[in-house]
Amino acid sequence: MKQLVIACVFVLAVVNTYKLNAQVKLPQIVRDSMILQRDIPVNIWGWSAVNEKVSVKFNGKTYKTKGNAEGKWLIKLPATKAGGPYTIDITASNKISLKEILFGDVWFCSGQSNMVHQLNIHDVTYAKEIAEANDPQIRQFWVPTLTSLQGPQQNLPSGYWKAAVGEDIRPFSAVAYFFAKHLHEKYKVPIGIINASVGGTPIEAWTSEEGLKDFAALQTTINKNKDTAYLNSLTRRPPGGGPRPAPPVDAGLSGTTKWFDVNFVPKGWRSINIPGYWEDQGIKDLNGVVWYRKEIDIPASMVGKAAKVFLGRIIDADELYINGVRVGNTTYQYPQRRYTVPATVLKAGKNVFVVRVTNNAGKGGFVPDKPYCIFAGTDTVDLKGTWQYKVGLVNRPFAGGGFGGGGINAQNQPAALYNAMIAPEINYTIKGFLWYQGESNAGRPQEYGALQTAQIRDWRSKWNQGELPFLYVQLPGFMDYNYLPSESGWATLRQQQLQTLAVPNTAMAVAIDLGEWNDIHPDNKKDVGIRLALAARKLAYNENIIYSGPLFQSAQIDGNKIVVSFQHIGSGLITNDGEELSEFAIAGTDKKFVWAKAKIEGDKVIVWSDEVKEPIYVRYAWADNPVQPNLYNKEGLPASPFTTEK
Repeated sequence: MKQLVIACVFVLAVVNTYKLNAQVKLPQIVRDSMILQRDIPVNIWGWSAVNEKVSVKFNGKTYKTKGNAEGKWLIKLPATKAGGPYTIDITASNKISLKEILFGDVWFCSGQSNMVHQLNIHDVTYAKEIAEANDPQIRQFWVPTLTSLQGPQQNLPSGYWKAAVGEDIRPFSAVAYFFAKHLHEKYKVPIGIINASVGGTPIEAWTSEEGLKDFAALQTTINKNKDTAYLNSLTRRPPGGGPRPAPPVDAGLSGTTKWFDVNFVPKGWRSINIPGYWEDQGIKDLNGVVWYRKEIDIPASMVGKAAKVFLGRIIDADELYINGVRVGNTTYQYPQRRYTVPATVLKAGKNVFVVRVTNNAGKGGFVPDKPYCIFAGTDTVDLKGTWQYKVGLVNRPFAGGGFGGGGINAQNQPAALYNAMIAPEINYTIKGFLWYQGESNAGRPQEYGALQTAQIRDWRSKWNQGELPFLYVQLPGFMDYNYLPSESGWATLRQQQLQTLAVPNTAMAVAIDLGEWNDIHPDNKKDVGIRLALAARKLAYNENIIYSGPLFQSAQIDGNKIVVSFQHIGSGLITNDGEELSEFAIAGTDKKFVWAKAKIEGDKVIVWSDEVKEPIYVRYAWADNPVQPNLYNKEGLPASPFTTEK
């Protein structure tokens, strides 16, 4: 009898499980508050039991289908004009009601960190936009960071549509938001943003296995990564590596009195300047932890108020203590440090500021040419100058490899991000694509054009909506200025991006003038978004507008001069500063480039140099970060960097 009861319970559990699994389910992105693409049929899809009947009721009509042999189903809703809100009811053995649905234009946004960067990170530059945010018809779906080495995934574990209203605007991609806002104000229709972006990732991670079929080395990697035994072998310690030494201990945290404590008495600390890198100030090749300390005089007028500390940028991680209280920390190098100090922390007179800085590779310390201050009300105290420092920890190399013995970074593997973050959305009907990426491929730029062309074709194939507009951002200026003509990985990658315009229905937002020498994430995201929106107005909305700055078209040798012709000259070529043209270089057959003189004649630029009697090649703004590229059209859009070399 007992066995019969157990058997009945088991059968009941199986039946209940079947019923639970048989319920109609929707992908995470198909949910309340979504924006669907206007004016064309749109997909609604999900899962059910095999052969289970599914009905979708929308706008007074009912559309029916049933689950296929895999329990998948898809229904196309008819083309619908912009507007809403609508309710969509999906019914099978259960019922799901989706509310607050709008129809408008949906853009799929992707790339690395400059597409990730939220308004919240730039909340000083865009404080007004955040404070006044009230755009309920601009909505974003943020795709969580995920990877898969095994193949394309069907769904996401989480994600919500959020409107650009109040504090909900803070997680919006800044570039995508300003793009959407420009289009929303222009066309008065809802704009949806699907953002699938991850910082520090290469383009091949965002392309499917099929899209990378012409890249033999990447195909080999993809196939290896599907082998779990191979992946597990990477995490094993190499034979003969020896025992792993105990991890080093930070002296600043190991003593009875911690170095950030107000009762700590510093001994043997040395002088150092903020901002600046410690490798430039007498500390050689140190990866580890360095503590900075300074007594800062705070006026009585700042006491009793919440204050803000700007600590520029720090390589790599930091913790800030004021009078023994930890008021902020950041775990990686890229965000600007902007910390709020509680009203109870500051006191009149001397206050002890301590910053614990952790550096893992390269130069460590405080990035120059950034704001370093504390302020409250109308008072500001400068934090730049001479501080005291002491090394708390030195990382020691270990021949046996890193912790875990190695392994791979999954988000950098070919197709890994496509599988987990792109594939689940390919049924979602869209207007077009935005793409801002390239920094992580700048070390091997020559292959970027082929990879980007493959990616564009791949995504268009997967969405199966024809040649959808593909709009992308050319890399801005970054890193040290070089006042001599030189080779550049970033310039080479920009050239590859320029050449990708040969792919039909693509456009490029030139951003060479929007960079910052000391920040791979420049603050000006608004102009990037607007330039992308101008391109969208041309390609996706068929407006007859000037949407691009001058782009190299051809070059003709004329004696000792080279005559350069451009596309997209608009109302005419100009220098944006009223000065002579700069950043042109010229070379003969030896390809030894020298600075050249250049002048505008009509819709062409004439380039020459007395040092090169028989010129063959010409370059413009060819550097990681060109000093003063000033060729524009009269519409205020900058010319793209270029070279005439093949």
